[in-house]
Amino acid sequence: MSPSSAPASRYTGVAIALHWIVALLVVGQFAWGWWMQEIPKVPPGPRAEAFNLHKSFGLAIFVLMVVRLGWRLRHPPPPLPPMPAWQRQAAHATHALLYVALFTLPVAGYLGSAWSGYPVKFFGVVLPSWSARDPALKELMSTVHLAASWVLLAALVAHLAGAAKHALVDRDGLVRRMLPVGRAG
Repeated sequence: MSPSSAPASRYTGVAIALHWIVALLVVGQFAWGWWMQEIPKVPPGPRAEAFNLHKSFGLAIFVLMVVRLGWRLRHPPPPLPPMPAWQRQAAHATHALLYVALFTLPVAGYLGSAWSGYPVKFFGVVLPSWSARDPALKELMSTVHLAASWVLLAALVAHLAGAAKHALVDRDGLVRRMLPVGRAG
């Protein structure tokens, strides 16, 4: 097999950058999302500002995930190292859950905001309103948003546990494929 036709041993630079940018934003969103729940409702200004910032970063994550999915479809990931079939299936299932949750959360958050009756802002820019206030749909989307956040948290824990196993126990180079610097090996 020539070097140009050999499977890549690392993710592309774009895939690595998107992975780490989304990862940092998601960690920030979890921390911010839990913290902002404790902000008193009166006066409304600080709470509204915190929620609008959370929504803005959520929409930014959605855009990054659209780019990320498009990139992944055009640039398949490098093959997994040899491992038992159950581990390969667990890795694929975890990645699928991560992607589903990372798309579901911002969509549910946006729809819940649209149906809340309050304007949806993207970093201070008011987005056009397309829907009337609907408390039942808003509540449904809040429930979906909360459930998806728990799914995302569980998938993140599984993802990090798998990464730790490959880095510390198997030492098979799997984790280095996604590091911003270094070589896979």
